[in-house]
Amino acid sequence: MGIDLPLIWAIIILFGVMMYVVMDGFDLGIGILFTAVDGKEDRDVMMNTVAPVWDGNETWLVLGGAGLLVAFPVAYAVVLSAFYLPLILMLVGLIFRGVAFEFRFKVPAGKRRVWDKSFAGGSLLATFFQGVTLGAFLDGIPMKDGAYAGGPLDWLTPFSVFVGISLVFTYALLGSTWLVMKTEGPLQGRMRRASRRLSWVLLGVIAIISLWTPLAHPAISERWFSLPNIFWFAPVPLLVAGAMWWLRRALADETSHAMPFVLTLALVFLGYSGLGISLWPNVIPPSTSIWDAAGPPQSLGFALVGALLIIPLILMYTAWGYWVFRGKVRHGEGYH
Repeated sequence: MGIDLPLIWAIIILFGVMMYVVMDGFDLGIGILFTAVDGKEDRDVMMNTVAPVWDGNETWLVLGGAGLLVAFPVAYAVVLSAFYLPLILMLVGLIFRGVAFEFRFKVPAGKRRVWDKSFAGGSLLATFFQGVTLGAFLDGIPMKDGAYAGGPLDWLTPFSVFVGISLVFTYALLGSTWLVMKTEGPLQGRMRRASRRLSWVLLGVIAIISLWTPLAHPAISERWFSLPNIFWFAPVPLLVAGAMWWLRRALADETSHAMPFVLTLALVFLGYSGLGISLWPNVIPPSTSIWDAAGPPQSLGFALVGALLIIPLILMYTAWGYWVFRGKVRHGEGYH
């Protein structure tokens, strides 16, 4: 029996996208929360918690996009054709955020407010349109003769907009719990209080999407609620409830610093797993599987050699960066 190259590449891409959501999610969340915090010193601390690592976080987005192009060229062409507007707006947000990140440390104090707003606005824009793209992807992509058959605004639906707003709150919770872990004093207390409120919002968001998705898509409903699938997948919502209960307890415990962030990551992972269960094995919903959209075996095998060399290196330098810059960030400390 031969190696299932499309399956291996699907796992690599899913891993890359998950790493991006986890690692870029919390620094986008810090941007979303940025203008809600008064005081230059507190904002500097917020920025300095991610300054050493934020550039490397987006490596995973590049890996996911490049992997999709190499392994599933049909999916790459269809997805970009269907979502070129929200993806362009997402990239505009990421550019604004990146430029503002560097410039706010270098401009005179009187002009810093402009770049603060650009950092927050870019983070909000990028996050919202990531969520819109995800929601539209879940809705399905019309195809004809292997090409996108929809219109330029088919991605704009009530469900996709709701998912975009939901992702904003999700990343905000990631950012606030990250700051609970990385800061201390009044700023940490403020982020702990914000995390408590955001955790309730996230719980509501998860409940609404969990109901809306199967109601709108009979195939997804069949996947989750038919026998014996319902017994296999029942642990997912139970784990979500357990993680949320534990998160609330950790946020109430003033001595718990890292656990709220870890539990928020667990909730994000469980949500990501639920999306995977809903869509698998389709790379273009509702009916194009990873095997239907896969490229030639020779291309998949050749690119796999490079991926298996580069992914361990990315993991090693990422782990090293987070290890070197571990611990609390205090007022007056920074890397710029």
